[in-house]
Amino acid sequence: MSDAGLHLLPMASSYRGTLSPACTQCAEGRKMVLFVTGVCRFRCFYCPVSPTRNQKDVVYANERRVLSDLDILEEARSIGAGGTGITGGDPLGVVDRVEHYVRLLKGEFGSDHNIHLYTHEPNPEKLHRLARAGLDEFRLHIPHYLWGPLASSGGAYRSVLETAPDWGIRRGVEIPVLPEKEAELRRLLRTLDEIGVDFVNLNELEFSETNEEQLREKGYRVDTQNGWGVRGSRAVAERVVREMRLSVPVHYCSSRFKDSVQLRQRLLRRAERTAPAFAERTTDGTVRLGIVETSSGTDLPRWARAVARRVRLAPDDYRLDVARRRVELGPEALRRAARRLPWPAFEVEEYPTSDALEVERTPLNRAALDKAAAAIGGS
Repeated sequence: MSDAGLHLLPMASSYRGTLSPACTQCAEGRKMVLFVTGVCRFRCFYCPVSPTRNQKDVVYANERRVLSDLDILEEARSIGAGGTGITGGDPLGVVDRVEHYVRLLKGEFGSDHNIHLYTHEPNPEKLHRLARAGLDEFRLHIPHYLWGPLASSGGAYRSVLETAPDWGIRRGVEIPVLPEKEAELRRLLRTLDEIGVDFVNLNELEFSETNEEQLREKGYRVDTQNGWGVRGSRAVAERVVREMRLSVPVHYCSSRFKDSVQLRQRLLRRAERTAPAFAERTTDGTVRLGIVETSSGTDLPRWARAVARRVRLAPDDYRLDVARRRVELGPEALRRAARRLPWPAFEVEEYPTSDALEVERTPLNRAALDKAAAAIGGS
C-alpha cells in the first residue's frame, strides 16, 4: 500500500493531512503549557498527571507554580511563547478561571497568540463562552468506552463537534491509543471523518508515576524498545495512520516526541532567554553552572563578594542565588579555582526552568566531597 501523503516526524511520530497550528507550535517549543487545575471528575485510569497536581486545584505555567497573573506572563515571555495550551485536570471545571486567562493572554500578546484547550467535558455553553473570549481551538477527550459512532451516550460529544464551527473555533479530538481498542478506534475515526472535525490527535499511551499500578493491573506492559510507552500502543497508532485514508487530518504523537522534541525545544528557547551569559548551554536544553554553597547564618552579599575576590570574578561573571544560598558562575572559572576555596564547590547541570531541576552534580573540591559524603550518610 502506498504511503503517499504520510508525513514522518522524529521519534516515530507521524501524520496525514495538515497539523493543527497548535501542534506546530508545540513541536517548535513555542507553546506554553498552562495547567489550570488538577481536579477532574472523569478520573481516567490512564491519567498521567503527577501526584503533586492530580486532583489538586493548583495552577502551573510550564514548571512554574502560578500565584499571580504576572507569573503566567513572565513564563510566556521566558520561552518567547507564540501560544498557550490549557490543560488539567479538566479546565472546564474552572471555566471562569480559564476565561480570565484567555482574555489575559490575548490582551497581553495579541490575537495571534494561539490558545488551545484540552477537555473531557462536551459542554457547548462553556466552550462557546471561551470561543467568544478568544479561544482558538479545543480538543475533546472522548472516553474510551464511547469510541465508535458517537450515538446514544456519545451523542453529547458528537453534538459539540458538529456545532462548534458556528462559533468560529477549530475543534478536534485528542485521545490516547489503547492497544486493545483498535477496532473501536477505527470506528471512531470514521465517525469523526463523517462529522468533519478539523483534526484528530492520537497520543501514545504511557506509564507514569500516577497510573502505573492501574495500568499493570489491567495487563499493560512497558514497551522496552520505546521508553515508557505501553506495549502495542505505538504499533496500533502507526497502523491506523498508515492504513486509514480519511479526509480528517490524523496525527500520532509518541511519548518520546513529547520529551525529545517538544520539551527539548522549549528548554532551548528558555535557556537562550534566561540563562546567564557565564552558563554553558547544552544541546539538550540544560545548562551547566559552577556553584559555591554556604551554610545558614551567613551574610550572603558579603560572602558572595568574598567568593568573587577569591575566584577573581567581575560583577557580571557571577550572581547570588539567595533562596539556595549559593553563588553561581561559569563552570570553567570554578574548575580552575575550586581547590583554593574553603566552601563546597560543584559543577551542576540543571534545567533552565523555574524549578531548576538538577540532573547532575560533580564535587570540585574537598569541602564539596565532605558535604556529599555527609548527605549520603544522613540519607
